[in-house]
Amino acid sequence: MQNGGQLLVQSLVALGATRAFGVPGESYLAVLDALHDTGGKLDFTLCRNEGGAAFMAAAWGKLTGSPGICMVTRGPGVTNASIGIHTAMQDSAPMIIFVGQVGTDLQGREAFQEIDYPAVFGTMAKWAVEISHVERIPEILSRAWMTALAGRPGPVVIALPEDMLTTLTATAPLTAAATIREPAPDAATVDDALALLRRAERPLIILGGCNWTDRGRQALQAFAEASDIPAIAAFRFQDRFDNHSPVYAGEAGVGMPPHVRKLILEADTILALNIRFGEMTTDAYTLLDVPVPRQRLIHVHPSDREIGKIYQPTLGIQAGPNAFAAALRPVSGPWANWRAQARAGYEASFDAPAQPSPVDMVAVTAHLRDVLPEDVILTNGAGNFTVWPNKFFRYGPKARLLAPQSGAMGYGLPAAIAAKVAHPDRTVVCFAGDGDFQMNCQELGTAMQAGAQPILLILNNGTYGTIRAHQERNYPARVSATDLVNPDFAALARAYGFHGERVETTADFPAAFARALASKTGAVLDLNIAAEAITPRQTLSQMRAAALAAKDRT
Repeated sequence: MQNGGQLLVQSLVALGATRAFGVPGESYLAVLDALHDTGGKLDFTLCRNEGGAAFMAAAWGKLTGSPGICMVTRGPGVTNASIGIHTAMQDSAPMIIFVGQVGTDLQGREAFQEIDYPAVFGTMAKWAVEISHVERIPEILSRAWMTALAGRPGPVVIALPEDMLTTLTATAPLTAAATIREPAPDAATVDDALALLRRAERPLIILGGCNWTDRGRQALQAFAEASDIPAIAAFRFQDRFDNHSPVYAGEAGVGMPPHVRKLILEADTILALNIRFGEMTTDAYTLLDVPVPRQRLIHVHPSDREIGKIYQPTLGIQAGPNAFAAALRPVSGPWANWRAQARAGYEASFDAPAQPSPVDMVAVTAHLRDVLPEDVILTNGAGNFTVWPNKFFRYGPKARLLAPQSGAMGYGLPAAIAAKVAHPDRTVVCFAGDGDFQMNCQELGTAMQAGAQPILLILNNGTYGTIRAHQERNYPARVSATDLVNPDFAALARAYGFHGERVETTADFPAAFARALASKTGAVLDLNIAAEAITPRQTLSQMRAAALAAKDRT
């Protein structure tokens, strides 16, 4: 006989879970007790806030392809964690979050910290369920694991009533995870897709999603290069294609470069592979007509619910990205100049003027491109500063980017910690704004305790930069609620055991970053960035002047 907590933990180990992130709570003490006996098999990373824990689990799922496991307590615990659930859903990242729940004898009375989890998270997660009977733990865990991974990956929320976890049972735990084969296209379907591409004059590949294998990525790249077709990445998935390839042409995301926008608009045939057509990738759904695009659209996705959800495809194919890529055969057509222009646009996008800032991020990112190892993992949260890791870094086949499609501030540091837990020997660098960093700066304590200390670059410009930019465009010269008064970030870093220093000038950065790389306990570099350098190619003053001029004209 064993209790529900032990049955759950043993089943998780059998499924292949090796790491959980969370904050303890009395509502799931039986699970915490069972974790006491799983050291080296299923380890628990103790976090400082449930939001940080959920971000770590979401990032783990995105990085490893295995469901990120998060454990939090009821009520306030899971509402804190909701930001990570939402992020995992928008990222299509596999994740399972376990939530303590009030006892079944107290439910329906608005008991202390009680929440109806299926009702609250049913539209935010891929599946939300409560386990009311201890005997059903293996069944529901098996389904949750498969749900998180199959089709379009995503988060599953599982509520665990306290009395259910302490109930004894003779039910056997799971012994292994099911093998999930992604759907593969039949030969006739692949022929139809290739025939559409052969008819094209300006073909384009748009790719994205978390569920790629190395073999699948290599197959897609080989097809694109042999066919000389330009490829662009959906929002924040540019690490899924070798940026050094002559066919890679950039990222379709927020702050979309003009040449990428032009590629999507002027393409006559688009192979959309494993993407969900988010708002950023489509420039608020303006680059393709809704519901029937001008471009011939081949939409390939493992989930039938994504095909035709927004755009009616010329050819919809329910297939996994790796299976589909493996089935492709090279095609040819009159588009050599089209591909060359696409690549030239990408190369030109790295040209930016020197920034009006004590620390010039154009020079900083150029230095990072030269010195970072090929298997570096970069992370970021949300803000104007993300243009630097998202648009000014070239991701090779071994590099990774963890960045939220949800636009969630505070994601970067927890994601970097999760990456360092997963790959302690790899260099992990987090880009954070000063406002973004302070959303989850307490997780420096998690990093210290876990021995998973990345390098943080805080682009400190004393303002919520994205909101300030919108203010200047819409209400020029009327700054309200966007200026920040910040603490000494370097001193804060040292208090958490990190190497910490302030970088005042561009010339100081290379030596400071070398010290950061050499630090055995991670590093926080506080970069002196001027608010004036709000974007790479337009200053705050220019933005304000343009808005005032437009206002005068009206």
